[in-house]
Amino acid sequence: MPAINAPSWFSEEKVTVSTAPTCGLTKGGRLLPLLNPKTGARVMTTDPETGQSVSAINDVLLSDALALQRGERTSTMRDIPASEVLPRTRVPVYYDRRYHEHFISEMQTERFKGFRSATLAELAKSGIITIRGGHGSPSSGQRIGNVPYIKVSDLRAGFVNINPTNRVPRSIAEAFWKGASSRLQAFDILCPERTSKNIGDFCVLMPGQEQLLLTKEIIVIRPGERAEFDSFYLLWAMTLKIVREQWKRVIFMQTNREDVGDRYLEIEIPVPNDAETAAKVSQPFRSYYQTVAKARTSLGQYLADSGDHHFFVSDSEGDIETQEEEEMA
Repeated sequence: MPAINAPSWFSEEKVTVSTAPTCGLTKGGRLLPLLNPKTGARVMTTDPETGQSVSAINDVLLSDALALQRGERTSTMRDIPASEVLPRTRVPVYYDRRYHEHFISEMQTERFKGFRSATLAELAKSGIITIRGGHGSPSSGQRIGNVPYIKVSDLRAGFVNINPTNRVPRSIAEAFWKGASSRLQAFDILCPERTSKNIGDFCVLMPGQEQLLLTKEIIVIRPGERAEFDSFYLLWAMTLKIVREQWKRVIFMQTNREDVGDRYLEIEIPVPNDAETAAKVSQPFRSYYQTVAKARTSLGQYLADSGDHHFFVSDSEGDIETQEEEEMA
């Protein structure tokens, strides 16, 4: 059997992973031009064969491959022990540690003095937070009734937006709830689990919205019994850029058909050393949502007392349109 001549960069102990964001091609198969990030104009280069000025190609993967041949490493390359490259996570982006390294670096600055760090898995295991999924996904034929059904697309801009035309019968809701209550609480933190660009964007469940049916592709997080902080601190922590960026590593596909599994438990967040620190940094979020909650309650009461307006308040306990229809029936 002839000898196999392995390249100089080959190793059986490690795997070199490239997390290059581009490979020189667009989704349509055309060449991907390199753009100047400041001007948006194409970057021009000289064709070595013709000497003509042509558009440079945005091919980071090729740059990584050439660097590998030279025995060099770029910012988008990582050497991973072969034993750590498992079949269930054999996707390049999962091994991109830049986001986590940025988080660790920021945690060592003066800004985060008085904080430690922990993964969501560690916080859940210790009872500092609780994490659960949504209730389930009824078929389209079952979506007639009074209990609002919340899909991933209803979590937007920090709020749960109830679609008044997308509801299910109470009996269907209770079947998915596995009881008479949704087990949701005011100011729970909700996040899409399904893989898409809005993954990691957290929303707040407002008072009056507790009795909802959540699609199964939603994550619900709230402080646990051992927490020294409230939901507003959780929202403050989960929306930090250094935390938000970490989600990029656990998203394997850009599609609306795949979710992140339990990989989101690897996300690391700042944890305050005391309740006073938590309350102080999260006060802007607390003030905003509590003010909105009070205003919503006030407006809802006016609409109910007046009965003169066709105006939907996004709460789960009825709305003026439904009340009018019931009165006319």
